[in-house]
Amino acid sequence: MEIFALGEGSYSVDATKKFVPFDPKTDNAKDRPGSLFIHVNPFLIKTERDLIVLDAGLGFKDKQGELLLHQHIREAGFAPSEVTLVLLSHLHYDHTGGLVTERNGKLEPSFPQATHVIQRGEWDYALSGKSTSYRKPIFETLQQKAKITFVEGSGELQPGIHFELSGGHTQYHQVFWLQEGEQRVFFGGDELPEPEQLQRKFAAKYDFDGRKAMHLREEYGLKAAHENWICLFYHAKSITIGHVNYMNDAFTITPYLT
Repeated sequence: MEIFALGEGSYSVDATKKFVPFDPKTDNAKDRPGSLFIHVNPFLIKTERDLIVLDAGLGFKDKQGELLLHQHIREAGFAPSEVTLVLLSHLHYDHTGGLVTERNGKLEPSFPQATHVIQRGEWDYALSGKSTSYRKPIFETLQQKAKITFVEGSGELQPGIHFELSGGHTQYHQVFWLQEGEQRVFFGGDELPEPEQLQRKFAAKYDFDGRKAMHLREEYGLKAAHENWICLFYHAKSITIGHVNYMNDAFTITPYLT
């Protein structure tokens, strides 16, 4: 199994929920009062059977008009057209913007050959228009032009890929385990988004169920340490792929070495 972080950079987001690129080397956080600062890291995994994208970033493009996500897949040695599975933890914009790209004034799927794996309840809520954290045109494009497999609850997608309805960050958030040989990879989406959230216990107001998400982080962290999982941290600033260690009632993270 080969694992790649497809880092899309850092962004500020204010009350309007607009994501603005933020370079810590040249930009001053004080110039963006009231903003949260996040880092976005989709992932690519090559198994014997599939080329898999896990969450799809914001869909920002480079100066030549190419999706950063596509560019980074190519840098990893693959073509975007080779992607066979897109596993989605949930459908907030910062995890789904890269699922589509604009060509000739129309939105098209970024991975037209891939099957997109989505919790049915998350899909229905995203299309309901009840939250501005979702962008309906993305899902309408997928509905018309892409392959989708809807799952419900928890189970096995195929040998080596398991999903679990976790329901902390959003009501229908899901997490994934991928296993090949002795390697077991865990993708927790926004329920284990960065190492720092293991190192401080808190219930976040931005989660659907803050207390549940808090307890899930600890549960996943303890299991990851005990079972030596490779963890993928979608919103990590530095260690995006790592092993979790637990000693003396404290978590530490060490980078995964390929």
